[in-house]
Amino acid sequence: MTDALKYLCLLGLSCGLLLGCSSHTVKTTNHVPIDRVSAEIPEHLLLDVGVQLFDPGIDDAADADALIFPEVRKAESRYMPVQLVETLQTSAAWGAVRVVPPANTNSDISVRGKILQSDGEVLELEISVSDISGEAWFDRIYIENASHYAYNERLIKGADPFQGIYNQIANDILAYKNTLSDAEVRNLRTIAELRFARDFSPSAFSEHLSQSKNGHYTVLRLPADDDPMLNRVRRIRERDYLFIDTLQDYYGTFVREMGGPYQTWRAESYEAVITQKELESQATMRTIAGIAAIVGGIAAAGNNSGAGRAAGQVAIAAGGYMVKSGFDKRDEAKMHSETLIELGDSLEAAIEPQIIELEDRTITLSGTVEGQYDQWRELLKEIYKAETGL
Repeated sequence: MTDALKYLCLLGLSCGLLLGCSSHTVKTTNHVPIDRVSAEIPEHLLLDVGVQLFDPGIDDAADADALIFPEVRKAESRYMPVQLVETLQTSAAWGAVRVVPPANTNSDISVRGKILQSDGEVLELEISVSDISGEAWFDRIYIENASHYAYNERLIKGADPFQGIYNQIANDILAYKNTLSDAEVRNLRTIAELRFARDFSPSAFSEHLSQSKNGHYTVLRLPADDDPMLNRVRRIRERDYLFIDTLQDYYGTFVREMGGPYQTWRAESYEAVITQKELESQATMRTIAGIAAIVGGIAAAGNNSGAGRAAGQVAIAAGGYMVKSGFDKRDEAKMHSETLIELGDSLEAAIEPQIIELEDRTITLSGTVEGQYDQWRELLKEIYKAETGL
């Protein structure tokens, strides 16, 4: 084989390497099914669940190239708890299941979440579950990959592309709850009522509970069922439930209005993320192959034969083109990142704050839902003091 043919074959091998390295990953749209209870649970054995607004995980985004958009993550920190609440409700295993601000710690079961990754292709959540006694149930990381078909409306028919991750979380919470005895469930309900009462009247209810150094609560004694202070606290607690239920209307409206733009964003993000990965891979491969061709061409250019030198010049030119092509691919990938940022900005513009009407005042719920709930709790304490004369 002549030198010219050798180096042209080397160049051809580099090109063929690039053309032959594509791969296809097939992902299913099947999800983990939700576990449902088979028999009706008596009301006194139903535990209420509070799913707190998720931590958007923005502060951990140290990588400047990470596909994280604060506006989108903030919206997702409200959207995902609603999805989890709706999933928990379908199991028919719980009492009231609500989305609650982080300041609300009065639910029998508290669920906290943090978004570790969400880009349309992968959803990764850290979920922590604990009960009102201070007992930690579990802290786990859940990961799900969406398939391209997950964004085909004809196939999914309105289902969330990552419904499987919510089903798995709900199943794990139910599995842990099923390890509790009826006596343990009743004890949790009692602790929840006494902790709420103690928050409003420490002097009247502090002696009914003890708290250990590790934060666990134990019931010391029960107040009488006809205790007037306890009855007032129960009425205050019902008002608190009403306010939290009002927040559910807000979150529900928020999710419905967000749904269209968000699903479009996730579908576009999915395509952009997949394309970016492919482009980055192609850029690396083209750059490596181009450099190999240049090195081979330089060696050939030093050959004594005229044909070898000619082939070397061809290899150098072709290798230089491939290196440049690799850099162009990286620029194209960067362009897709910028497209995602624009999509995130358009989503933020589509989700305006909501206004809800209460009996005595109007409250604007925006990014400061937690602050509004703090003000509501202060108002409840004022009402309690007025009723008790304290």
